[in-house]
Amino acid sequence: MANFAALSCALAVSVATFACPVHVFAAPEETITIATLLKGGWQIAGYTSTLDSRSAFILFRHPEESYLVQCRAAYDVTRTPPVTSNCYKLQ
Repeated sequence: MANFAALSCALAVSVATFACPVHVFAAPEETITIATLLKGGWQIAGYTSTLDSRSAFILFRHPEESYLVQCRAAYDVTRTPPVTSNCYKLQ
């Protein structure tokens, strides 16, 4: 009987998760680009490339901010535009 109760609870949570819109769970984030970071005085603190050599992670720091920003920059010739980036704050 305990297994049935646990399964019912898990099923109810799953249904509730898929029934609610995504924006209820995800906080809206501002769009950060590498160009705006560089224009705003951010400096590259470090970087690393991936094994496939088509993307890289770049870590930015700013002398007046207490957080870092990480960006993933990728190059894919099969997409338009071929260069994409995704940046987010590390707090």
